[in-house]
Amino acid sequence: MENKTERPVPPWADELPEGAFISYDPTYPTGKYFNRFKEDSFNGLKYYFFDPSEHGYPKKNDYPLLIFLHGTSNSLVGDLCINYSGAEMYSSDDYQKDMRGAYILVPIANEYENDEGDVEGFWDETYVEPVIGLIDNFIDKHTEGVKEKILLGNSSGARFTFTLGECHPEKFDILVPVGSSDISPDEIIDKWDELGVTLFFALCKHDEVFSYEKQVVPRLERMRAMKHSFILTPDWTYNGDKGVASINFGYEIGQHCLMNGVQMNLKFDDGMPMYDVLPDGFTGWLKEVLRRRH
Repeated sequence: MENKTERPVPPWADELPEGAFISYDPTYPTGKYFNRFKEDSFNGLKYYFFDPSEHGYPKKNDYPLLIFLHGTSNSLVGDLCINYSGAEMYSSDDYQKDMRGAYILVPIANEYENDEGDVEGFWDETYVEPVIGLIDNFIDKHTEGVKEKILLGNSSGARFTFTLGECHPEKFDILVPVGSSDISPDEIIDKWDELGVTLFFALCKHDEVFSYEKQVVPRLERMRAMKHSFILTPDWTYNGDKGVASINFGYEIGQHCLMNGVQMNLKFDDGMPMYDVLPDGFTGWLKEVLRRRH
């Protein structure tokens, strides 16, 4: 295992508050729940899925469906993409209990590395109709029917969450883009309001990829003015050990990967909330939204 003392110092290290420490690894298990997911494909796109009726919940037609969209290059790691997308822990007994059962769907982009080693084939507008078709086919083939459709995206998957919500605003009930400043224009947000769509927008103020001040702040007022929205823009992204998250793969993205916190249900290992505004974590917030919608 890499010696943590040899890891690069994050560019934001000198901004840490007194008493804070840097944490280099998420603390949730990776791969523990992979056997709860099955694999299928539709029209050339692979996907993973979790069926609550195979894990102690009765068959019925009004479970919510959580659709997780992975970030760029995550499709290249095989089954690990289930975890990297943020989906794995949501199949656990505790999370499913909070949601009273939920289907989970993880579509996989047809990514590849070109001759220069750069990733191509990540989520963009060409995937809109194929992914919509995949979602519809999954519901018809693998469920008794679903009620709310919840779209959760990480990084470029968050950008694609906005794109799908723009192109098909009638298709989704809750949008959860995490780690992208490509926020939809006001006229689209107006349409979401008209349709009763709920937005959960999350991006850390120290995000290394997007500028919070330049790209997010100008859009906050309109998002906060939505009929149903929750805006999470914390000062820091944490791991479960209460350390400030650092991930370096040649460039630092620890603060960009707030989806790791969402996979932790926005709670520390000891059960305390990462952020006081969400005392019961993300599943607690979601449970209240689903209760309101019912």
